Amino acid sequence: MRIVRRLEGLLHGEHLGLRLGPGSEPAEARRYLPGEDDVRHIDWAVTARTTVPHVRDLVADRELESWTLLDLSPSMDFGTAQRDKREVAIGALAAINVLTQRVGDRFGAYFLHRGRVRRWPARSGKAALTTMLATVQAAPRGDGPAAGGASLPEALTDLARAQRRRGLRVVISDFLDTPSEEGAAEAPWERPLRRLTARHQVLAIEVVDPRELDVPDIGWVTLSDPETGRSREVRLTRAVRERYREAALVQRTAVAAGLRRCGVPHLVLRTDRDWIVDMARFVVEQRRTAHRLARHTPAAPH
Repeated sequence: MRIVRRLEGLLHGEHLGLRLGPGSEPAEARRYLPGEDDVRHIDWAVTARTTVPHVRDLVADRELESWTLLDLSPSMDFGTAQRDKREVAIGALAAINVLTQRVGDRFGAYFLHRGRVRRWPARSGKAALTTMLATVQAAPRGDGPAAGGASLPEALTDLARAQRRRGLRVVISDFLDTPSEEGAAEAPWERPLRRLTARHQVLAIEVVDPRELDVPDIGWVTLSDPETGRSREVRLTRAVRERYREAALVQRTAVAAGLRRCGVPHLVLRTDRDWIVDMARFVVEQRRTAHRLARHTPAAPH
């Protein structure tokens, strides 16, 4: 309820969707109505056959299906600020689907949890959204992925293969399996993500905690890898801190570069920031982009 109230206060207008443009699936042709229809939608083949101008309607985006891939791997349970990454990720899932169900879209989800990809079937309406969020909130925390279990690239491949109907696809993850060495090969999730973007509009939401970017020089501490459970004593000195910051910067730069190569809009949400405001700003910018594209798209030739 807090997310809904704040989004409604920050975003105005009936259609709060994240999509660009009026639609993406062709529908029936009908007569062109001067002053009401956009000449860019004229179907020239039908017009030539009938000698009467016709336009080709598009199926409204709100009639399409939106799917979200939510990464619930153990690294998402980490958090040192106002909340942990998992809470921000689930909040982002809620916000995305609030925007989706407000315009009538059916929404489904894939959850990467404990080395398995779990599918929530596409539905519509507030009741379906509430049930889905209650289910994901109840998913147990902890425990590394099972040996040979699914990873983010495999979950992306599963999503691209199983859900073929065009629509919005949202990937929410920390993308921590991205190589952190300069000059490293592309991240393992890039190839399946490119396959996904070839057919769908895709949005990547990266969830970050400030301790993943910097650590204090406070002496000896025990660091644990949530994915494997391994622990190690490390002395955090100024030199270690500098090397850590450099490696973290390289990795986050690699994430941004990989998403840019895939042609995917990139939204970063942090555990130490007001992520609802950051998401609202992103949606507003997406709308402005859509309006600029609409103004500068040339009309079809006569």
